[in-house]
Amino acid sequence: MTRPVLTIENLSVDYLVDPPVHAVKDVSLTLRRGEVLGLAGESGCGKSTLAYGIVRLLKPPAMITSGRAVFHSPEGHDIDWGDLGPEDLRAARWDKISMVFQGAMNSLNPVISIRDQFEDIFRTHRPALRRRERRDRCGDLLERVGVDRARLNSYPHELSGGMRQRVMIAMAMALEPQIMIMDEPTTALDVVVQREILREISRLRGELGFAVVFITHDLPLLLEISDRIAVMRQGEIVELGDALDLYTDPRHDYTRQLLASFPSLTGERGSFVRGALDDRLLALDAIDAGAAKETS
Repeated sequence: MTRPVLTIENLSVDYLVDPPVHAVKDVSLTLRRGEVLGLAGESGCGKSTLAYGIVRLLKPPAMITSGRAVFHSPEGHDIDWGDLGPEDLRAARWDKISMVFQGAMNSLNPVISIRDQFEDIFRTHRPALRRRERRDRCGDLLERVGVDRARLNSYPHELSGGMRQRVMIAMAMALEPQIMIMDEPTTALDVVVQREILREISRLRGELGFAVVFITHDLPLLLEISDRIAVMRQGEIVELGDALDLYTDPRHDYTRQLLASFPSLTGERGSFVRGALDDRLLALDAIDAGAAKETS
């Protein structure tokens, strides 16, 4: 997990309005192969803008004003995302780097079946696949995220929120990318379904070996699933370190403020953050224990 799969060098993104908004300011990060890199920060700090800038999905008036994102393939080739033309960029997206968008539950086309939305990916990126092969792979992907393949015939409104989220994750890994960017993938899900989704992500990463950039404002969640965490504020990375180190010894005052923003379930409001985070982790462990008991 020491080899880099993505290098972000001095990336800046501005919204060219009057006056210009400097949304991402000179950000440099390295994503290691197979790791989960958490990206935390309050709403509006530039997390999603950074993600969209990496895969070049920004729309006007947003524009990358400096820096670059370089993908390092397993074969040793470096691909500067900024040098790709429209066709090469279209081919590289979801093949090398995929993304689960914020509000992913509403990203599915409501008038097209799940099967057709899956098959559209393969028709575009794997045109040599035969129809039966495409359908088999669609079913396999659904089962891999814990959804019955019979749901391929369903429409999005026939699925629960958790199932739609699982479908989006399955679509993101359809082409077996090296990197998955997940922008608030568990927002609006209750804690039990959230836990199930996180368990699936961890299991799939172990099986397939892809790296994850996990974006959320929920710092306790990142502390549990991330190898490293980058804390973002006003478009800048103010702290980067191992998850455990950031939990036990935060260096930046803003990181300490983020940690302190989660009230304890048992103590008084504003009490020491360690109790609040321990409460959260104990609650999640209880959910896991209950799920294991039901399974047995």
